[in-house]
Amino acid sequence: MIPPNPKKAIAMISHGTFSEATSVEVVNARHSTCANARLAEVMSSLVKHLHAFAKDIHLTEDEWNLAINFLTKTGQICSAERQEFILLSDVLGVSMLVDAINNRRPEGATENTVFGPFHVDNAPKRQMGDNICLDGKGESCLFEGEVVDLSGQPIAGATVDVWSDNADGFYDVQQPGIQPPGNNRGVFVTGADGRYAFVGIKPVSYPIPDDGPVGQMLAHLGRNPFRPAHMHYLITAAGFQRLVTHTFVGGDDYLTSDAVFGVKASLIAPFERLKGQATEWRSNFTFVLNPA
Repeated sequence: MIPPNPKKAIAMISHGTFSEATSVEVVNARHSTCANARLAEVMSSLVKHLHAFAKDIHLTEDEWNLAINFLTKTGQICSAERQEFILLSDVLGVSMLVDAINNRRPEGATENTVFGPFHVDNAPKRQMGDNICLDGKGESCLFEGEVVDLSGQPIAGATVDVWSDNADGFYDVQQPGIQPPGNNRGVFVTGADGRYAFVGIKPVSYPIPDDGPVGQMLAHLGRNPFRPAHMHYLITAAGFQRLVTHTFVGGDDYLTSDAVFGVKASLIAPFERLKGQATEWRSNFTFVLNPA
């Protein structure tokens, strides 16, 4: 028996009748002429798994229309200050999964975690030791430590970009006109000793924005919208892999139920209460960068 011509078989499927049984093959056959091999691979896999999902749960028309309406509302609430699709990705664990796939590191290197939607470009550049809290709220905290390589050698010239919520649980971009611009943000550059130091506030836990479609979804699922208290870090240095991470406050009530699945045990930092000092707390943490 002469085997069928593969190109002819593809053509037959692509012009074939769509059915529940042949849905994946018929749709993916239309991608056979795509000039971008990676795009064809991604879309074919998406179709395969999306169709399998619909078949597995016997998706109803009402449920699919509800899903389309949900995605429409998610897009409509997005703005320059708010990215609801990032929140959706975060709470479904997709952001953390993609982060894990793309940031596999050797033992000893500081782990990545979710970037979050509240980073801003061109944050204020500050001198080492400066206070980034501009609204005067919260319990003051000295954040200090080192940026080193895998062998423990200090990294000079590392850019340490930091940001956190204020004592009320909001980032400055969430409260324009209420918080000073650049509140609880700063960019620092390490010297020859690789050390960093700045004064901020002991972070507080807060809910992700839950007044939109994503918040409504969490409520229906019986999930809390809270993130445990944390300080954000974006650390870059020539010759090293970019590090996007947090340090979390140990003992926080939401460490085991973070709405965006960002907690890693290695990122839970010590917070030491101080007496008779200029700041009420101190948190020391060493960041270990992986070579690029």
